[in-house]
Amino acid sequence: MADSSAAPAPAPAPTRKYIFTIGNDCLASVAKDPSGKDIDALQQHMKNLPTTSTPFFFNALCDPYRDGADFVRGYPFSLRAGVLTAVSHGLWLNIPDYDAPTQLVKPLERNSRYVDAVMTIPKGILFPTCGMNLAFNRELIGPAMYFGLMGDGQPIGRYYNMWAGWCTKFLFPLASRVICDHLGLEVKTGLPYIWHSKASNPFVNLRKEYKGIYWQEELIPFFQSVVLPKDCTTQVKAKIGKVDEYFFKLADAMATWIEVWDELDPSETASAALPNGAAK
Repeated sequence: MADSSAAPAPAPAPTRKYIFTIGNDCLASVAKDPSGKDIDALQQHMKNLPTTSTPFFFNALCDPYRDGADFVRGYPFSLRAGVLTAVSHGLWLNIPDYDAPTQLVKPLERNSRYVDAVMTIPKGILFPTCGMNLAFNRELIGPAMYFGLMGDGQPIGRYYNMWAGWCTKFLFPLASRVICDHLGLEVKTGLPYIWHSKASNPFVNLRKEYKGIYWQEELIPFFQSVVLPKDCTTQVKAKIGKVDEYFFKLADAMATWIEVWDELDPSETASAALPNGAAK
């Protein structure tokens, strides 16, 4: 994991505003754009995060803050201020980020399609999060980026980043007491691209993923319908715990994560005013 600071010596994590995560199989080669120029992924993330997102009304030119773009005719002026961007979700060239069944069906498929676009994920819409090329504003949603309880001894793998994405998109208030309810934070996806150099073993992946593939059919409707009262932690345990007892452990682990986060980073920097008021 890396971040955006160019300081000569690493500082404690709470002093860093932005965090950048990249997969260890994405470090061997630098991706190139269609002109052959090396892509500076971190630089693009730092363009995405400081500019606001526009989740309430789709702009036909995608991100209006890109060079040569703006809000098109007919875009409501009342919505142009947008909301704060919490996450910049980048994509990959070469090896696609597929699940195991798709890997087995398309073992030789490679992604060479470079889409020169950045767009806001609309409000209320989930998306598959990949931690291989991800940057986020630690001050806004740091504790929400909890990458699941997975690994040796756990019944599920390769879904840690999906869990982080689902929670980040819908459960900001669950993540930390310093984040106000319904902040209206949002996610951008698209540029930058990185070069994903190595495909993992689909048979190993299937063993790790098969419960996640099955469970997500129940988890996703929960995230789509959840209402966030003050006792939202209890709601998560009660609703998702019915899927499998693993989620009781996961809920306890998330609570522990938040307690540690609040202890190490008690600041209330996430209470900054939104540029366009509270989420509608």
